[in-house]
Amino acid sequence: MEDFEKREGYEGNDNELFSKPVKAGKRTYFFDVKTTKDNDYYLTITESKRRVDRDGKFIYEKHKIFLYREDFEKFENGLKESFAYIAENAPEFVPRFSSENTGGEYRTNIDFDSL
Repeated sequence: MEDFEKREGYEGNDNELFSKPVKAGKRTYFFDVKTTKDNDYYLTITESKRRVDRDGKFIYEKHKIFLYREDFEKFENGLKESFAYIAENAPEFVPRFSSENTGGEYRTNIDFDSL
């Protein structure tokens, strides 16, 4: 695995199998695949924002969600429905990733079953 410890706001640990940081303006999102003690996979999604504290030092404000395997399908469905709503109601919305919009149904190429 690469040296993700050196990246903005990263908090790595031993149970991590995969990490994908995504820079998005002033934020960095981390998609981390980890394993439990029982060797079951789960996903953490972290939003990290660099801020300046009162002393002028840089700090990282982080928000994290944990997504467990039994919830992958529900999460995927909610995400798809949310993208579909935006695609149908915000005319200026143009997805910048591989996807297809067919007859009002928005589809992504995310394969949650492979995690």
